[in-house]
Amino acid sequence: MLIRALAALRDWVDERLPIQRAWDTHLAKYYAPKNFNFWYFFGVLSLLILVLQLITGIWLTMNYQPTARDAFDSVERIMRDVEFGWLIRYLHSTGASAFFIVVYLHMFRGLLYGSYRKPRELLWLIGMVIYVLLIAEGFLGYVLPWGQMSYWGAQVIVSLFGAIPVIGDSLLVWVRGDYLISGITLNSFFALHVVLVPLMLVAMVFLHVLALHEVGSLNPDGIEIKEHKDAQGVPLDGVPFHPYYTVHDIVGVTIFLMLFLSVVFFAPEMGGYFLERANFTPANHLVTPDHIVPVWYYTPFYAMLRATTITWFDLDAKFWGAMIMLSAIVVLFLLPWLDRSPVKSMRYKGCMSRCALSLFVVSFLLLGYLGSIPSGGYFLGINLCWQSGGSTVCPMENVDVAQYLTITYFAIFLLMPWYTQRERCSQPPERVRGR
Repeated sequence: MLIRALAALRDWVDERLPIQRAWDTHLAKYYAPKNFNFWYFFGVLSLLILVLQLITGIWLTMNYQPTARDAFDSVERIMRDVEFGWLIRYLHSTGASAFFIVVYLHMFRGLLYGSYRKPRELLWLIGMVIYVLLIAEGFLGYVLPWGQMSYWGAQVIVSLFGAIPVIGDSLLVWVRGDYLISGITLNSFFALHVVLVPLMLVAMVFLHVLALHEVGSLNPDGIEIKEHKDAQGVPLDGVPFHPYYTVHDIVGVTIFLMLFLSVVFFAPEMGGYFLERANFTPANHLVTPDHIVPVWYYTPFYAMLRATTITWFDLDAKFWGAMIMLSAIVVLFLLPWLDRSPVKSMRYKGCMSRCALSLFVVSFLLLGYLGSIPSGGYFLGINLCWQSGGSTVCPMENVDVAQYLTITYFAIFLLMPWYTQRERCSQPPERVRGR
């Protein structure tokens, strides 16, 4: 009797809300390639951490006070007095770093297997919008503890708006809501961090999943499984996402949670990379920290900003540094149209593409390291000088390593239309290779 009642209730709901159809479309009858590998765990892990961040963020806002006078003390009260507040705060702070780790690995998989190529251009663009929103969300949340590094990090980043010609000063006041970083700025950032940006982030993730399930998942071979179907229209090289990949992903989620919770319980500060030591001191606008750096997942772009020393058209280095930092993200949006290779997957691309991807990873990691050290920098002993108009011009005298790496970063993408068309590629198989 109870079973019949529950079945009737299910049918009644399904007539008014297509739950069963959504289940079939996105799980039970969504056919994914049968040769997914390790790199395909990070999409579902990103979704898992997003849910974790939303839940822990809600609990933190119950005790957080977004005022310059009370913000730091409220975080300390959460850590010391609120029951399990320390755990919720560490889950959230460690979750922020874990979010960027899995997102970076998810993006690397896209670069590795060509997940940005036709017909997935829009899928890639939506994913890049999600990445930009994550950058904004991470920065806004980084300011909220109102420690020394929070305050001065915000001071450095927000001041970049002032480098914009003509409107810079007015825009800077508008962004801060005041003539300096103050409680008004903190309250505005809090509202953006807990309301606007998360809503936009959830909406874009929803669109990302819809776009993925419309065009289908790519696989390590770069082959479209929808091109080979049986008489019933089922892809020959695909398997239903449920139960095959739901069970498959449970394994990845379990291992990830073991690693993640190990960090939360035993190394939540990760030696100052996840939570900087300076941020355990209340913000003081009269005392500048010896070494101001952003949190680790921004350091590659921060290194590009610091490495820019040029002044063109009466615009200072801060403006051009901000433009280069912004361009480093914008160029990723253009990737679907920069790659002209006849194949999608790196498995079948030529030596130049493989070297370029390796060089990209090395340059990005080294830029991340250089962005985390004091601004003295590392220099290469290469001097390129010539005589011009009776004077010596040395544009590459005492050049910082970060400047070479920045040039390398952009060269990889700007030269991509050239080397992807000229390299010798292997012929991909007609069908997905079985597992």
